[in-house]
Amino acid sequence: MLRLCLASSEFTPFAKTGGLADVAAGLSRYLADIGQDVRVFLPLYGTIDRRDLALTPVEFLQNAVIPFEGRAEQFSVLTTPIPDSPHSIYFVDCPQRFGRNAIYASDGDEHLRFGTFCRAVIQSCQHMGWAPDIIHCHDWHTALIPLYLRSLYEWDNLFSETRTVLTIHNLAYQGLFPADVVTELGLDAYRRLLWQDDLEQGRINFLKMGIVYADAVTTVSRTYADEIRTEGSGCGLHELLQSRSDHLFGIVNGVDYGQWDPATDPLIEANYTREDLAGKKKCKTALLREMGLRAGPDVPTLGMVTRLTAQKGIEILYEPLSEMLGALDVRLIVLGSGEERYESFFTRLESAFRAKMCFYRGFQNRLAHMIEAGCDMFLMPSRFEPCGLNQMYSLKYGTVPIVHRTGGLADTVEPWDAETGRGTGFVFEHHTPDGARWAIGEALRTFGEPTAWRQLIRNGMAMDYSWSRQGRAYLSLFARLCDK
Repeated sequence: MLRLCLASSEFTPFAKTGGLADVAAGLSRYLADIGQDVRVFLPLYGTIDRRDLALTPVEFLQNAVIPFEGRAEQFSVLTTPIPDSPHSIYFVDCPQRFGRNAIYASDGDEHLRFGTFCRAVIQSCQHMGWAPDIIHCHDWHTALIPLYLRSLYEWDNLFSETRTVLTIHNLAYQGLFPADVVTELGLDAYRRLLWQDDLEQGRINFLKMGIVYADAVTTVSRTYADEIRTEGSGCGLHELLQSRSDHLFGIVNGVDYGQWDPATDPLIEANYTREDLAGKKKCKTALLREMGLRAGPDVPTLGMVTRLTAQKGIEILYEPLSEMLGALDVRLIVLGSGEERYESFFTRLESAFRAKMCFYRGFQNRLAHMIEAGCDMFLMPSRFEPCGLNQMYSLKYGTVPIVHRTGGLADTVEPWDAETGRGTGFVFEHHTPDGARWAIGEALRTFGEPTAWRQLIRNGMAMDYSWSRQGRAYLSLFARLCDK
C-alpha cells in the first residue's frame, strides 16, 4: 500500500472551475478504491457551503501556525467524507486567505494564498506523523511544495523518503509574481535555489520551481508532453522541460463513468448502450425540443460545450458554421461563456439562423449531459488542448467528435477510415477555417451513410478511458519512484 498525499486547488464537487477538479477527484477515488492510503488536501474557500457538509475538526490541527517572515499565518484542518468515495478530504481553513467568495482572486495576494496552502499541506503531514510516499501536486498552485521540502522542511526526516510528482494541467498558467514576494514566502534564505535569471528579471515562477524540484513531472496527455517541449507550445519553459525529458511523462486523463455513462445517466431523456442505441434518438428529440428547434432524427445535429476563450479555437469556425447553417438543413447547439467576442459571434449566429441554432450563454450541467447524449457530432476545434474531457464523454455517448489534432485530442480520437471501418472521429491537421470546414464536411457526408455512421458510433462507444484504466499509469509511476 502506498501513502499518497494529493494537493489541489480544485476538487469535485467542492470547488471547480475546470477539468482539474474532475481529474483530482477521479484519480484519488480510483487510488482509494484499490486500497491505497490517499489523503486529499483542498483550501476551504468561502464559496464552499459549509451547511451542506458534515465538517469535523481534526483536533490536533486547530490554529496551527505557519511562521513567515515577520508574521505568522494560522490555519485549521477540517475533514468530511467525499461523496461516493471510501475516503475523506482535508480542508485547509485559513479565513484570511481563503474565506472570500472566489476560488481564485485578484486581491494581490495569490502568492500568499497558495504559498500558505503548500506549507499547510506539509505541516499537516507533520502533525499527523504521516510520511507520504508521494506528494502529488497539481498545477502552479501547489508547485512550491517540492521546493519547500528541499528548503524550509529539509530538516525533517519524516520526508526523507517522500517523492514529489507535479502534474501540469495547462502550461499556460504558471503562477508568475514579482521577485519581492520571495521574502513573504519565507524563501529569502534559499534564494540560491531559485531560478536566478527570473530573479534578475524581477520575478518568480511557481510552476517553474515545481518543474525543477519535483522528482517527476507529468502532464495530461502523451502528445501534450511532446508539444510543451517545443518552442511554439512551451510557453517559455520548453528548454527546461527538454532538460527534464527523462522525468517527464504524459498520462491521458481518465473519465468518471459513474457520472458520464449513457446507460445510467439520470440527466438524459432515455438511457442507451452500444448494443441498443434506440434511446439516443429519444435523447436527440428531447434536446431539440428543449432548445426550441424543430427537426426529425435524420437532420444532423452538432453540439459544443466549451469555455469561450482563445485556447478553444472558436475563430476558425466563424466562416464554416455560417456557411453550413446557410446552405444545409442542420442544427447547432452551443453551451458556454467567456470572451465577449465569441459570445457575440454565437449570439449573431443564433439571430441569423433562429430555426437552426441555439446558443445558451453560461453553463448548466443537465444541458451539458443532454448535448452529449442528443447530438450526432461534437465540435472541439481547440488551438491547443492539454487533454480535454468532452471528446471522451462524446465517444462514450456515441456522439462523434470533430477535433483538431493537438494534445489529448490527438491521443483519444482516431481518424475515421471508411475503407477499414476503423476510427472514432474526424481529425483535422491544420488549425484553419479550411481545416475545420473539411472535417465538418466529412462528418456530414458520413452521417448520410447509415451503416458507416453506426460503425463509427460503436467504435467510439467501445473505447475505455475510465480511471480504472488510466489510473494504473499513475500508480505504476508512483511505485517506480518509491521502488515499491
